[in-house]
Amino acid sequence: MRLDRWFKRRIPTLALSHLAKICRKGEVRLDGKRVETSARVAAGQKVRVPPLNVEAPKAPAVKRPEQAEADARAIRDMVLLDDRDLMVLNKPFGLAVQGGSGTKIHLDGMLQSLANARGERPVLVHRLDRDTSGVLLVAKTRKMAADLGEIFRSRAAKKIYWALVEGVPRPAQGRISLYLAKGEGMGDNRPPRGRHGMEARRDIEKMRVAKHGDEDAQHSVTYYAVVDKLAPRLAWLSMKPLTGRTHQLRAHAEAIGCPIVGDPKYGHGDEDRRRRADPNRNIPDGVENKLHLLARRLILPHPKGGALDVTAPLPPHMRKSWEMFGFDVNQRDPILDAPEE
Repeated sequence: MRLDRWFKRRIPTLALSHLAKICRKGEVRLDGKRVETSARVAAGQKVRVPPLNVEAPKAPAVKRPEQAEADARAIRDMVLLDDRDLMVLNKPFGLAVQGGSGTKIHLDGMLQSLANARGERPVLVHRLDRDTSGVLLVAKTRKMAADLGEIFRSRAAKKIYWALVEGVPRPAQGRISLYLAKGEGMGDNRPPRGRHGMEARRDIEKMRVAKHGDEDAQHSVTYYAVVDKLAPRLAWLSMKPLTGRTHQLRAHAEAIGCPIVGDPKYGHGDEDRRRRADPNRNIPDGVENKLHLLARRLILPHPKGGALDVTAPLPPHMRKSWEMFGFDVNQRDPILDAPEE
């Protein structure tokens, strides 16, 4: 199995960002050699685990039967596709996928309500940000989760997102290629609430554009295409990420000067403030201040044969905006013509 999963099973409270850091420093060794978190651990190998200051895992909260049933019912209402091996859910806006500081309600916890008599429960295959809506893949067994994970790592899965962005990007179709690194307030360095003002927290808790060779810098690539527009104010973008970095599409949209409408972290620079103060370029009244980003479509080979191709509808706040501007969801998506690499 992957080294990060090996650690997660044995030390569940160890943050993956901290594991990545101690791997980079060479404190974790596999058969005496430096190793990355994505390395595979085989039976008989020796893993060096350095001294770690981690909290003991808390006993899982036992949900009341009525709460478990409510969770199961809520998940069933999200289902776009369900077979014996996997489910595809339509994650709503505002629902966290996994728990974190101060997050008590999240999809990963809700999936416990679908555990079978042996305690086996569905497993998340990938992630979406809390405020991103749309297609989310869940495996019904760990074996299926591993098989699907390999498909994602091989980039055989095609993901298409829709976004409403401020301004109209030029050219109308293009490729965004940037190195991104986590801000100083992300991961293990996340500051306690109240230590910084809202502006300061927003700046340090977002991905930043980096240079090749910078510490933590990871290459990221996204293709985009304008589907429709309300020039010069807004554009409907279809986006196809080839890599899966944290906040990738949100950071890329900001980098080309067209931040996603309703993004609480990205798109709050001086130029963005000037644009919003211009009555000819600002966001029209009636657009809800919610992140307008949808994981629209997921296409990938099914591990048991055939292909999986699932599309999510617009969430209510995006549907309201599409109807306001007369955007037709049935028109052909030009991102389908984008290269696969």
